[in-house]
Amino acid sequence: MHRLALCLVALSGLACAAETAQPPNILFIMSDDHAERAISAYGSDLIETPNIDRIAHEGIRFANSFVTNSICAPSRAVLLTGKYSHLNGLRDNRDIFDGSQMTFPKLLQAAGYQTAIVGKWHLKSDPTGFDEWKILDDQGHYYNPVFIDNGTEVRLEGYVTDLITNLALEYLEDRDESRPFALLYQHKAPHRNWMPHPRHFVNEERVYPLPETFWDDYAGRPAAAGQDMRIADMWLSLDMKLQKEHFGKETGTGGKDTWDPTEGWADDYGRMTAQQRAAWDAHYDPIGEAFREMPPDSRALAEWRYQRYMRDYLGSVAAVDEGVGRLLDYLEEHDLAENTVVVYTSDQGFYLGEHGWYDKRFMYEESLRTPLIIRYPAAIAPGQVNDNLVLNLDMSPTLLDLAGVEIPSEMQGRTLRPLITATPTSEWRDAIYYRYYEFPHGWHNVRPHYGVRTDRYKLIHFEGDMDVWELFDLQSDPNELNNVYGRDNYSVIQEALRDKLTELQRELEDSP
Repeated sequence: MHRLALCLVALSGLACAAETAQPPNILFIMSDDHAERAISAYGSDLIETPNIDRIAHEGIRFANSFVTNSICAPSRAVLLTGKYSHLNGLRDNRDIFDGSQMTFPKLLQAAGYQTAIVGKWHLKSDPTGFDEWKILDDQGHYYNPVFIDNGTEVRLEGYVTDLITNLALEYLEDRDESRPFALLYQHKAPHRNWMPHPRHFVNEERVYPLPETFWDDYAGRPAAAGQDMRIADMWLSLDMKLQKEHFGKETGTGGKDTWDPTEGWADDYGRMTAQQRAAWDAHYDPIGEAFREMPPDSRALAEWRYQRYMRDYLGSVAAVDEGVGRLLDYLEEHDLAENTVVVYTSDQGFYLGEHGWYDKRFMYEESLRTPLIIRYPAAIAPGQVNDNLVLNLDMSPTLLDLAGVEIPSEMQGRTLRPLITATPTSEWRDAIYYRYYEFPHGWHNVRPHYGVRTDRYKLIHFEGDMDVWELFDLQSDPNELNNVYGRDNYSVIQEALRDKLTELQRELEDSP
């Protein structure tokens, strides 16, 4: 009988592990700010992502995957350590990651794995626990970025998503084939400011429907009303890619902001080669010229911004999907697929116009949710969808467990192995805990907050001078428009959720 068939019979994959000559390889793929709504395996009506979908069709897709702190650097620290932000020391993007602490790559390395990371790091300190590292300098640039190659800065010509994929393939080609590998393949895209490769310029004639909450008035939700991440306020230079000459006499009125090179656009555009710039100008100059003729109507301008945002964001996603396909093809062509754990995830979710927003940070669903798809043919039956509440916190213990490495007791996440191998489990979490810190020094004026989410309800407390509580019934109000905190008919569940919140804070060694 074929080994895959044996695995499906065994369910737990233990029979396969006995036949496998070495522990599984690990290919951990993480994009940046990739919303579930921009993945066709999650039912997207915006884009097709056939290669990411391959992982889902051949493995398991988690339908309720969440983050503990929806912002780039803290989320990455949680993934590495298996610990919440208050314990791993990286609470917001200003903090520096303490590389001396325990991480899953260090534990894999000690167990005989060859470890590497290519792409986005964004933790300010040098990577530790990796035999090889080629990381972007800070956030990196979409065109001709600077990489730090094991401590040495090197500027590479090309498009960042393609370059990261090339480096990942080079690593796989040059690795020691006698040892298992753990490769962290991490993309910058689709992070702001969403600069696609010319091959992925999206059809400018396509019109994306506005999300039903695009014109949300934030009634009953003062924290939502006080944020500063509306699509209507996006920079016309940095975000919309307009040049100075595209601003006509209407500039400064009706919501048309001024061209401001200090917002980073001058550097992004200026670092292109002449050939790259020519392709860029051929596409974007007509957009800018048409913009000069637009009437200064704020509502129309907000909708125009949304269309431009979606086209560039989705174009950036398309290159990520292509890169994923190249890595999956390599595994197939080199007979590595069956014994390689492939994970696709993002550092958090992202708003694609819901509530009129872009960015993340809030505990509301679009930001809290993150894609999580895992393929491991030697132990995971294909085509599964799991509804359990899982966290990015669970990734470290899961990868260690699948590799046969002991999970340290200090890790606060849980191994997903019982869920992905259909092993009976008597208990799983019935709620998740979230906490966001970056205020007032960060972007977008999102107040610090913490909360608890169950399968149906969500309780959030915004801290500090605002001191606001919100309660949402996700069954009757999936868009989180109606704050029912304080209503008599929700008093019992409100009290139960506050008790659960206190219980989780105690268990996780956190305090408000």
